[in-house]
Parts: sequence; C-alpha cells; structure tokens
Amino acid sequence: MKKRALYLDRLIALKDKSLIKVITGVRRCGKSSLLDLYEGYLLSADVNPKAIIRMNFESLEFDDIRNYKQLNEYIQQHISAAEKKTYILLDEVQTVLEWERAVNSLRLNNKLDIYITGSNGHLLASELSTLLSGRFIEIHMLPLSFKEFLDFNDYEGNGDLQSYFNLYMERGGLPGLIELRDQETMIQPYISGIYNTIIMKDVIQRNEVRDPALLENVMRFMAGNIGNPISSKKISDYLTSSGRKTSSETIDNYLHMLENAYILYRVGRYNLRGKQNLKTQGKYYIVDTGIRSELAGRRGQDYGFVLENIVYFELLRRGFTVKIGYLSGQEVDFVAIKPDKTAYYQVTATMLADETRERELRTLRAIPDNYEKTVLSMDKTPLTDYDGIKNVNLLEFLIQE
Repeated sequence: MKKRALYLDRLIALKDKSLIKVITGVRRCGKSSLLDLYEGYLLSADVNPKAIIRMNFESLEFDDIRNYKQLNEYIQQHISAAEKKTYILLDEVQTVLEWERAVNSLRLNNKLDIYITGSNGHLLASELSTLLSGRFIEIHMLPLSFKEFLDFNDYEGNGDLQSYFNLYMERGGLPGLIELRDQETMIQPYISGIYNTIIMKDVIQRNEVRDPALLENVMRFMAGNIGNPISSKKISDYLTSSGRKTSSETIDNYLHMLENAYILYRVGRYNLRGKQNLKTQGKYYIVDTGIRSELAGRRGQDYGFVLENIVYFELLRRGFTVKIGYLSGQEVDFVAIKPDKTAYYQVTATMLADETRERELRTLRAIPDNYEKTVLSMDKTPLTDYDGIKNVNLLEFLIQE
C-alpha cells in the first residue's frame, strides 16, 4: 500500500497525545487507508495487536452497533487490561447515533488513544465540538495531490510529466482510480459512483433534501463555474430562468450541505488594503477535478479555472488558510496565510501574451507590502522573475517538496 506521508506523519506525531484525532474528508479520499497505514505503523512499533481496536462502521461486522451505549460497551469489553495503551480506531463513526457521548466518556480513560474518521462536516458541527472543546484535533484529508498521483502511478522522473498532469486534470486524484488505470472504460463509472454516493448519503439522506433534482442542478452549475465569483442570488436567478424556480435561501442551504459533504469549498474575499474579510462574491472550488469533469465535461474555456482549482487545494495541503485578494477593484487569485508566512499567487495558463502578462502582474505590483508574490503558469521559460515577482512553472511548483 502506498503511504500518504503527509497525513501519516501527522498521526505518528500525535501518537499517545491526549487529544482525540479526528480525520475528516470527502468519501473515498483515503481515510480508511490512512487508518490501515497507521495500524501497520503501530504493529511495526511493537504494539500488541490485542491493544488495537479497529471498527469500520461501513462493515456489516459492526452493523448491530447503532448507538453510543452499544459502542461504549463493545470498546469496554475489548480494552486490553494487560497493555499500557489501547488504540481505538473508529472509521465512519457518524453512523452511530450519539457517538459523541461514547467518545467523550472514553477519553476520560488515559489508557486509551482515540482516532476517528468521518465524511461529513456534521462530525465537527455536532456535539463533539461542545463536549470535546479543546480536546480534539482535526486532520483534514484531500484526494491525491499531483505529487502523490505521480508516486501512486510509479512515476520515476523519466516520463512525460505533462501527460501525467493531463490525466490528473481529467481524472482527478481519488486513490481508488489507480487500480483502474489500465481499465479505461471503468474510470468514468467509478467516479460517477463515488459522486452519487456522496450526494445520496452525505447530502440528500443526511439533510432530508426534498428536491434532489434541484440539488443536482445546483451542483452541476457550480461545476461549470469553479473560480467564478458566485452568489446564491446569481444561482437562483439562473435556475429560475432555466425553468427551476427557487430562492436564494434554498440555494444557500444547498451550498452549505455540499460544503459539509466536503465536495465544495468556499473561498471568501479579503480586502488587502483594509485587511478584512468581505462577505460577498466568494468563489467555490470542487474537491476533485475528476468529479468536476464528470459533471461539467472538459470544456477548453475552463482550463485556467481548473488550474486554479488544483492550486487552491495544493495550498490547503501545505497548511495555508486561503482567501481571494481584493484591491481597488482588482483581484489576486490566492492570498495564502500561515502564522509565519503570507504569500500571493496568480494562476494563469500562460504569461507569454503581453496583455495577459500585464494583467496578472498589475495587481501584484499594487499590493502595498513586501510578502512573496508568485505567478504560476504552464509556461516553460528561463525567465524566473518580473521585478521581484516570481515566475514559476505550475508543474514544478506542484512537485516541490
């Protein structure tokens, strides 16, 4: 099994800490495999197998455990009295009714080290945040980065990097696709199946959506408009003009549901001069470009926005909080913020045309501070700097350590 070192190393660093480790992310992004990897690490570190309690609630093996009392009873019965620590690995725990109460009780036992996963934002919006305030840490997983995609495809640096990137843009980074790389006809049904499961289980069923067709229309609209400034009114007006009368309030609710399912991510605007968040005209990106392709097709005019989509999630993987920069009517694609670093990024297909180059550089030059500024493009050029603004090939950026 390929290692997801970015996430596995975080779990290892948190081993035996009193905090509950909460692994979140969209379905099939690799959370269960991460627990497999971590279980393997524990065994390699000479942890007794009897000191590991692994429960996957998508398995029929645990189908009878439906509420917090049954969950607590099962774990209490399997705690290893002979070991100093017992490791509790709970996969897709949100299917257990009031699971938070069991976890809150179990954490009082300092002999237990608890790890849980879930595929819906309700995991953290539930009583967990109240009962366990300050006692848990979230590890948010995403589908494969481009660098991971290359590793999973056994790329050794001697192939056509652009061809791999084209596949990544089209198919996305859901880890299960790697097993289908030689079965072209199975890829589209696989992506479609995962998307339908997310929509059905994590959106429609969980939120008791009354109009699934309208929800589907909203999702397809978003897939065709990634990277564009979006408001619920704009979506509502578009759908109403297409014969699906709805309201901004309904659209807001649907967008919130889709965010909770980790399939859509909203990026707010940030006033670079006033250093404050703006409430209007945010942008949305889809967690996986393969899902976007499934919903919107491969339209050439979307190329630049798909590049933006990839860069946005790469910045999240690198630990940044990401916003859209706004300055005197102009935009910076991404303002990337860490406690010890702020950086600005413009993303474009090419900088070779004079007009495009001037447009991309204009706002970066106007920013009244000296934080790092970078333009990412698909160009291969020896020019690496525009008066202090970095010019970096996007593929090289994605495969950096």
